[in-house]
Amino acid sequence: MVPDGEPELKDAHEFFAVDEVPWTEAEGAPGVSERVLSAALSGDAAELTRLARWAPGLDTTSAGVIRHAYYEEVFLLEGELEDLSLGRTFTAGHYASRPPGMPHGPYRTSTGCLMLEIRYRPR
Repeated sequence: MVPDGEPELKDAHEFFAVDEVPWTEAEGAPGVSERVLSAALSGDAAELTRLARWAPGLDTTSAGVIRHAYYEEVFLLEGELEDLSLGRTFTAGHYASRPPGMPHGPYRTSTGCLMLEIRYRPR
């Protein structure tokens, strides 16, 4: 429930079968497909819940270290993701919570991976 006078940030859904949501190519992210489960009513990419699927062999080295203006939570559901800056590989069951501006990546995955990603704006 949203207090009076505050705007809804994301669209609302009751339970639904996630496999009914089609996989689409993630804009500006070659090798990443997504199922957008909930998004901002305004189309703001900083308010988003999605499943993101990274193709086997994807390497984001060319994008460098990533920073963004929103909070991001990521939970790995399948596969593995190697953080090239940290020199560590994360697998299913690993979780990250990143505040705005936190540096992360670049990444590489040999097997591919599936993650649940939740983004939201600072209040």
